[in-house]
Amino acid sequence: MTKIRELYLRLCMSSVFRAVMSKPLFVHYADYARSTAADTKIRAYAAFVSEIYSSGGSLTDLVFRLVSEDENVYIKSRANSRPISEVVARAVAAELATFEEFATLTPEQFSDDMGIEFASPFESRRMDFSAMYEDRIQNVARFGYGIFSSYGMFRLSDDKEIEPIISADRTTMDKFVGYTEERGRVVDNTVAFLEGRPAANVLLCGDAGTGKSSTVKAVANSLFDRGLRLIELRKDQLCYLPYVMGKVSENPLRFIIFIDDLAFNRSDDNFSMLKAALEGSASAKADNAIIYATSNRRHIIKETFSDREGNEVHVNDTLQETLSLSERFGLVVLFSKPSRALYLEIVHELAKRNNIEMEISELDTRAEAFALRRGSRSARCAEQFIESLM
Repeated sequence: MTKIRELYLRLCMSSVFRAVMSKPLFVHYADYARSTAADTKIRAYAAFVSEIYSSGGSLTDLVFRLVSEDENVYIKSRANSRPISEVVARAVAAELATFEEFATLTPEQFSDDMGIEFASPFESRRMDFSAMYEDRIQNVARFGYGIFSSYGMFRLSDDKEIEPIISADRTTMDKFVGYTEERGRVVDNTVAFLEGRPAANVLLCGDAGTGKSSTVKAVANSLFDRGLRLIELRKDQLCYLPYVMGKVSENPLRFIIFIDDLAFNRSDDNFSMLKAALEGSASAKADNAIIYATSNRRHIIKETFSDREGNEVHVNDTLQETLSLSERFGLVVLFSKPSRALYLEIVHELAKRNNIEMEISELDTRAEAFALRRGSRSARCAEQFIESLM
């Protein structure tokens, strides 16, 4: 029996890491190992190598990533300090040893197996899977497991699956100009949350284009290595808030539940769900999750003059309940429209970063004219102005 066939049979016996075998890399490997016709083997090998290339070119790195991302009974039990049976621990050790050996396969071994002189190259090396996997478990509060180990931002799909945002915003804190104090308050609150100190749900409110949403995403990016992840919910998905909280409640990572551009009508059913979460309702709360929301409205609720009339006996009480939703956020950070001085400061810094050479007086005049045409000054307006010069 060839080494490739033997490893295939050993991999087929994987029980703890069973889900790993459904990944494309192992599906192509199984196709190869089961094939008897030369042309079928070659096509399966090409698909196998293509999968390695799509992840950087190293078989070893890809295999370990797939193993470490796997959400299995062993890592979930270890992450939550639950007892592990001896038979499961032995199975994990044996399966990790098999994956480790599989990850050392070389193109030359496949070439000899297929009886051809050349096989598409890929990288492989020896790596101690058991030691590295144990290190990840010891630091699971930073690394996470499953899909949360490789991605920082997620969304809830229409079929209620938490899925990674592949092309997530990569904004970092050093990209911003201005609003230092406002962003500092958000960062300090988030760090406190990560460290298990008292932290508040946060509402970032104020004028459009001032960087509220970007601030939340930049904070999530900068604290990824400390175990922070972000799950974005649309306003119409707030009814699923208890479901999301339940899904992450036992995860060792910390989560920001992010709701962008939040605004309600008085009759909105999602109002009560958010209110329950902010007030700490057991069904809509997880100790390792916190709510961050942005809104262009300080009071969140869209109110009309007719709302102040109507036929309710205690209409004032109802109005106070709706208008005070923002007060249920423990921290409210206001991003107000920038002054002329701050707007031009942002323009100057962005021009410098983008190597735009222009007399300051001309730059200021053109920036002001650009803002006038847009109808207001904002950080977004400054970025758009600089882009127009490039």
